Amino acid sequence: MVNKFLQKEFGARIRYLRTQEKLSQEQLSFKTGFHRTYIGMIERGERNISLTNIAVFSKAFKMDISDLLDFKNQNPKLSYQDYKFKTDS
Repeated sequence: MVNKFLQKEFGARIRYLRTQEKLSQEQLSFKTGFHRTYIGMIERGERNISLTNIAVFSKAFKMDISDLLDFKNQNPKLSYQDYKFKTDS
């Protein structure tokens, strides 16, 4: 299982983009069709969302999925080595 690190990084990215656009969670929920509490859970790193839902966020923020998944804006020292999986020893 992926540790919470990646979920928290994605959640921080969503929160960063939302606040950059001066949107409340409720306003973002109208743009995405997701419930406000679901967005809050994503931002806190509590949800492991699907690729389909990631695409919804990328459309809401008017960016490519690859740009949405670029976490280096918030964490320049981030590396693929920070991601841990159950297969890692």
